[in-house]
Order: sequence, then C-alpha cells, then structure tokens
Amino acid sequence: MFIKIKRIDKNLPLPKYETGGSVGFDLLAREKTLIPPHQIAWVPANVIVETPPDYMLLVTLRSSTPRKKGLLKPHGVGIIDQDYCGNDDEIKIQVYNFTNAPVEVARGEKIGQGIFVRIDKFQWQEVDDMGNKTRGGFGSTDLKQGD
Repeated sequence: MFIKIKRIDKNLPLPKYETGGSVGFDLLAREKTLIPPHQIAWVPANVIVETPPDYMLLVTLRSSTPRKKGLLKPHGVGIIDQDYCGNDDEIKIQVYNFTNAPVEVARGEKIGQGIFVRIDKFQWQEVDDMGNKTRGGFGSTDLKQGD
C-alpha cells in the first residue's frame, strides 16, 4: 500500500522501517528542540502523512527514549486521524522531560515511531441494562477463584 507523505525539510530522509520485522517506522526531529526540566514540549517530526481510510496512525516514543533521553510521552500515545493531513498538519511528538536538567533533541535524531493500525467504526446501541456480566471492578482480574 502506498501512503502519501510530505517532508517539511527535504534534507532529512523519509521515515523508514529499520528492519524487516519492524512494526513501526522511525520519526526524526526536524529541528533541535530543548525541553526544560519537568516541562512538556512538542518535537516536530518533519512529515505530514495521509492516513488511509480504515486506519489510524499511532505515534509513540521509541522504547529507548525514556532511558536515553529522560523523556516520556505524557499520554502514552498520539493518534493521527485520517483528516489530519493538510499542508500545515506536521506530526509533532509531545514529550515530557522528567529529569532535573534540560534535555536536547537534536535535528535528525530518531525521537518517535509511527504505527498504522486498522480500525473499525461502530454505531451505538443504547440500552438501559447491560445484563448480568459484572466482573467485579478495577483490579478484579488479580483475584483468583476462592480468594
């Protein structure tokens, strides 16, 4: 499947899957970004992607980023909708610096990953009673039968 993509800075390479088994493609920082301690910042990822129908684009950090950089994604993942693909809709990666020092993300540095995920859309069927399917609340799967 071919996906439309626009690079903001054509001196940086297109995202790529690093190995044959890679599920995500690496996203590169378009510009140097300095994230102050205990602050949230946006790192521009240099691309606009037209997500195809029946898919969403999930954006997350690389697994090594918290350990190497001291950065986390505040809400875990980012979701790029199918209609976020205009000329000004550059993907940006939200990061939180959990360290006590400024963190620099260098231009061209691999900072995140994109993963296309197939989705379905559903219609609601409102009911007044969900039946007798109570599981027991949060943490209930930790309980064993007979506990």
